[in-house]
Amino acid sequence: MGNVKFIVSGGGTGGHIFPALSIADGLKYCFPGCEILFVGAEGKMEMEKVPAAGYKIIGLPVAGFHRGELWRNFAFFPKLILSMMKAKKVVKDFQPDVVIGVGGYASGPVLRVATKLGIPCVLQEQNSFAGVTNKILGKKARKICVAYDRMDRFFPSDKIIFTGNPVRKGLMSVTPKSMEAHEYFKVATGQRVILIVGGSLGARTLNQGVLAKLDLIKRSDIVIIWQSGKYYYKDILAQLDSNPVENIRLMEFIPRMDLAYSLADVVISRAGAGTISELCIVGAPSILVPSPNVSEDHQTFNAMSLVEKGAAVLVKDSEAVEQLIPVAVELVNNKGKCLDLSNNIKKLATPHATEDIVAVITKLLKPEND
Repeated sequence: MGNVKFIVSGGGTGGHIFPALSIADGLKYCFPGCEILFVGAEGKMEMEKVPAAGYKIIGLPVAGFHRGELWRNFAFFPKLILSMMKAKKVVKDFQPDVVIGVGGYASGPVLRVATKLGIPCVLQEQNSFAGVTNKILGKKARKICVAYDRMDRFFPSDKIIFTGNPVRKGLMSVTPKSMEAHEYFKVATGQRVILIVGGSLGARTLNQGVLAKLDLIKRSDIVIIWQSGKYYYKDILAQLDSNPVENIRLMEFIPRMDLAYSLADVVISRAGAGTISELCIVGAPSILVPSPNVSEDHQTFNAMSLVEKGAAVLVKDSEAVEQLIPVAVELVNNKGKCLDLSNNIKKLATPHATEDIVAVITKLLKPEND
């Protein structure tokens, strides 16, 4: 096949970016000479992470629509119009063979332009509850790759292909309790570990939950590996300086998540689709605290899809400050419960998600699909 071109569009959070990069890497492996262009949202994380991974990216001035605070939407429509104009120029100049939308602000304008021009589009819906943008785009997309059951509530059933969500490199073969991980986090052999990850920017409630129970953590012999996120790191560091806790390993961001998962006996996290896919791959006993600040409350739907299968424990955001650490300490001390959670969550893993998504895209390149 000649020099094929792909646009990968979307972003906004690590949960969108890491799967997008996995898909791009899969396309490069399958089509070594292909050209891949990312289109993201200006000022968002993808504008930094994508070039760091070796791909070119163009930013659109698009922004999200605030349903709860309508006054914040003053610039929404002008930005949307500008984004549509820029997306049209980008798509016409680059002339992609297929456009892949992974969710996030930027995917809307790009996929709308591409479908109008007759370019085949693939949607990758990561969540168990589809967002407004993807529900609209799904009507014109050729195929929709999903990670949860019952997605025909949102999309035409004949377009849906179950693939699961791609995960970051290095998580497919995590070695439990590796010596490298013990040394990296300065954890003694035999110590139990609770890993807390609130996303790359952080999660206020998770952080408040830890700070509220420092005395309980001090009294335990459990090590807490704590990714606070960049928004909260300096403030938390100052609090720990005035109230030191030896068994806490505080980090702004954990670059070696493979090593963190290697040590974790229990993981506390939000319920973003990308994170859940990682937890399934590594088989981590997990406590999920769905974020209340996401569209359509989709993290609660994500979490409940695991809880109903005995594959995770849920703590409500409103109860997390008081309950999170006590629940985690109780769970980490219950080896039987941890084993059940681990076995059940492993059953939900989709280790071949990237390859399956690339196969869907490849079929759209064939002449009979033109």
